[in-house]
Amino acid sequence: MFQKVAAFGLCLLGSVPALGAPAPRAEKPPAHANLDLETTKKALESGDEARALGALDEIELNTDRKAAPLVDALLNRGASTKLLLRALGVAGALGQEASSAAIAPYTKHRSADVRRAAAQSLARTKGPLAVQALRLALRSSDAALRGAAATGLGALGAKDAVADLFSVLPRETPAAAGAIGALCNGDECAKFVALLGKLPFETMQSGFLPILLRTDSEVPDAVKLKLIEQLRRLATAKANELLTTARSSFPANGNPKVKAAIDAALRGRSAAGEEP
Repeated sequence: MFQKVAAFGLCLLGSVPALGAPAPRAEKPPAHANLDLETTKKALESGDEARALGALDEIELNTDRKAAPLVDALLNRGASTKLLLRALGVAGALGQEASSAAIAPYTKHRSADVRRAAAQSLARTKGPLAVQALRLALRSSDAALRGAAATGLGALGAKDAVADLFSVLPRETPAAAGAIGALCNGDECAKFVALLGKLPFETMQSGFLPILLRTDSEVPDAVKLKLIEQLRRLATAKANELLTTARSSFPANGNPKVKAAIDAALRGRSAAGEEP
């Protein structure tokens, strides 16, 4: 009897992990299956919106760039607004430059949502066609589209578009200021700073911080110092907030003279020690 009980106890002990032993690892979920391009193609061409939306979800989930031509083909054929918005988002997520050709015409679509989605996707697919389409979109009467186009041009580093951005700056396009601040060279930056006081501060403010924080040689320190002094003289809460942000975000390799000027301005003094 004792031998049976002992054997039973040993059996139980054998089924319990030893103290201090690592817990058994949970099995990893299986990796997502590779995208079946032929099945995806049929779904996108089916004319069934639900199937096509499901296929686009699968493409985005797999981030399979080989599926980009299928999405481009859908955009070239045209579809419902709901499907177009989804396709534009997926094309942007895949980020293939070749997709810019299929996306660009949608910056002129009748739906404002589609136009803005197209501009946002072009900023991700990049390339000369994307830049060209975004520059044309700046001429739109749709303020939101102009904003998306300006933001996209800034993200794409489209320095040739600075003149276009200046032209829309007074047209309810604050995003153009941010793009100018990121892209301008010396003379262009000086031109932008000279507009302070001539255009509403809210229109221009997104361009000031990029200028102050840039460390490339295209923005002369003299332009930065002039901007700091003009902001100091404004003596408004928003100007002070901008200088405070510039001080806390100032790059380690920035010019100490510019940093000192910001510090002085926050104390109400010019870099030369003058009172306001």
